[in-house]
Amino acid sequence: MRCDEKGSLGECSSLLDVAGLVFGYTSDLDILKDVNIEAGGGEFIALMGPNGSGKTTLMRCINKILQIKGGSVVIDGNDVKKLGRGDISKLCTTVPADIPPDFSLTAREFVMLGRSPYVVSWWWESEEDAAIVEKAMWDFGILHYSDRKLHELSSGERARALLAKGVVQRPKLMMVDEPSAHLDIKYKIQVMEMLKGLSRSGLTVIMASHDLNLVTRYCDKVMLLSEGEIISYGRPVDVVTKESIMKVFQIDVKVILDEGVPYIIPNPPSAGEEEFRVEL
Repeated sequence: MRCDEKGSLGECSSLLDVAGLVFGYTSDLDILKDVNIEAGGGEFIALMGPNGSGKTTLMRCINKILQIKGGSVVIDGNDVKKLGRGDISKLCTTVPADIPPDFSLTAREFVMLGRSPYVVSWWWESEEDAAIVEKAMWDFGILHYSDRKLHELSSGERARALLAKGVVQRPKLMMVDEPSAHLDIKYKIQVMEMLKGLSRSGLTVIMASHDLNLVTRYCDKVMLLSEGEIISYGRPVDVVTKESIMKVFQIDVKVILDEGVPYIIPNPPSAGEEEFRVEL
């Protein structure tokens, strides 16, 4: 396997192997069905699909928050079934879409939580922990917000704090759930640039997203999920097609290629198709 267009990274081994994964909340209904994923070190992969297709559930199965019914998940050669929570936290981190508004921590205290898998004393962090956190906050442009409460930060600043917390965990795999959901276009692009930069540094990033055109612009691979099954997995130009978008999202679109990158433009309803109307 090669890391697609990774330049100096050259050849890369598989960092994540998901084989035959099956999950269901009940014994008679499977939410995820025979999911297979192979991801190399430093790849930036998008999970895409309608609401309820299984994107977040899949990420929770990978990090063992949910117990799978069948198949296997291997991260960096380690079978997740055999690992405890602390060991998994050193391999894999999950970044949620936003921070709950009732969190009363400062930005620095929140980012420091990412060091918890390595903490040897509950009374204070080590000098190494402090240095790692300070560097991450500097890298993500939030060091000058260190003493601000999380609820005092903008959506874009909170998004950067979330990424900084994930980075200080020193994982090999970062899974990000809708990182640009609450952001305007400027901060959406900033977050995508940051995630792309992390993947270029060797971190494998898997992101659940509904932002089709940002995904095709920034991600190395796209996985389309529908009703718990993988419909297509590969390069954006191969996966994001008029036919696949129609199949997964049930909408008619134009696909325009710009320098090999596919971009999606929804088509209006055709003549004779039912339109949504509201009587006022």
